[in-house]
Amino acid sequence: MDHPTVQRLPSESSELNLTPTRSDEELARLRNTERLVNPNHGRAPSRILSDRFIPSRTGSNFALFHLSPERPEDSVYSRRLRRALFPPATPENGSDSMNPPNRNIFRYQTVTRRPLHSVSLPESYDDDAEVNHFPLNASRKIPKSPYKILDAPGLQDDFHLNLVDWSKHNVLAVGLGNCVYLWNANSDGVTKLCDLGIHDTVCSVGWSRHGTRLAVGTNNGKVQIWDASCCKKVRTMKGHRLRVGALAWSSTLLSSGSRDKSIFQRDIRAQHDYVSELCGHNSEVCGLKWSYDNRQLASGGNDNRLFVWNQNSTHPMLRSSEHTAAVKAIAWSPHVHGLLASGGGTADECIRFWSTTTNSHSSLSCIDTGSSVCNLVWSKNVNELVSTHGYLQNEIIVWRYPAMSKLATLKGHTDEVLYLAISPDGQTIVTGAANEILRFWNVFPPSISQGHRDC
Repeated sequence: MDHPTVQRLPSESSELNLTPTRSDEELARLRNTERLVNPNHGRAPSRILSDRFIPSRTGSNFALFHLSPERPEDSVYSRRLRRALFPPATPENGSDSMNPPNRNIFRYQTVTRRPLHSVSLPESYDDDAEVNHFPLNASRKIPKSPYKILDAPGLQDDFHLNLVDWSKHNVLAVGLGNCVYLWNANSDGVTKLCDLGIHDTVCSVGWSRHGTRLAVGTNNGKVQIWDASCCKKVRTMKGHRLRVGALAWSSTLLSSGSRDKSIFQRDIRAQHDYVSELCGHNSEVCGLKWSYDNRQLASGGNDNRLFVWNQNSTHPMLRSSEHTAAVKAIAWSPHVHGLLASGGGTADECIRFWSTTTNSHSSLSCIDTGSSVCNLVWSKNVNELVSTHGYLQNEIIVWRYPAMSKLATLKGHTDEVLYLAISPDGQTIVTGAANEILRFWNVFPPSISQGHRDC
């Protein structure tokens, strides 16, 4: 129902005066009459309960004439927001059982005793009553068992490689030995994308932001670009002298990190194999991630160093040696601009947080996980972080940020959990272990915008 238009009444100082003039005797008689009729006349009200000109939505009796306060074109979110802010009448907030029947459609005052802090909005706006909704600050139950397990024969047992990635179109790429396989999560079909031959192996895979092209880093130092829609190789790029274990796409660039300590910035639209080289690491580059705004590239190496590079600079804006083991696990937050998480290997076992919006080269905070940190990924839907671990623990931990309290510890792998990727809808993660097993876990709740638009 549309809100009534409120017109501003003229003030006492306004030139417009609609009240007829009265004599002093008439005004005195009116005041005496008012005192007899209304004994509370002239007393200041103890509190203001309503606006006399605007009917209360919650107190009005729409059901009297079979009217609905909700418009049919209202979104599901609007209906749920209205229910949270304006709950149905109960004995606590003024129900019909506590008051005599009212034959008026509109009511102009309602005393609501529900405290404001009790109002909570569900994270999902699905109108299905069977769906479990998770309040923002409440604990939720995370399934402790994977819903799917796949064999991955040929998945290499190497901490420094990145052999699993999930595309925007819900296709999982996995490097197995000298081949790359694609698993379609929608159809459950498996496709063999490429075979590098007996003299080469796959060391890294990475989907483009649009999810149509896949980059494949090889043991002989080359980077291949494949069109996954037709399983056709588009290009082969050279430059590295040793294996390419890390790949990261921005909107226009493909970054590749190698055991030769270098990072190449490649523009697949350009004729040259690379447009710039980033030097700074003293050992193999094993971690690479572009920020969500494509302005900063984070790199981690086997030299225990973490660098952050600006898009058009060959000198790092952030240099850190706070980790005491290899830095492969790197993840940018999709929720806080410039927030970066990094994890160290066996001799470090820590997750550190960094802000690239300040000039500080020190970490914001640090948490000791008790095990080597192999991978990190932020949830797209809630402010939570997943870490995978090795060194005898072989587990997955779900953390709530910024408190970094454990929401769940997922066990099932019997070897180091070396590989990690997240589904495009942000609800599922896949983990790969050194024993050639992939496990799929439902970890995160749906996005609050699910059902209205894609993430």
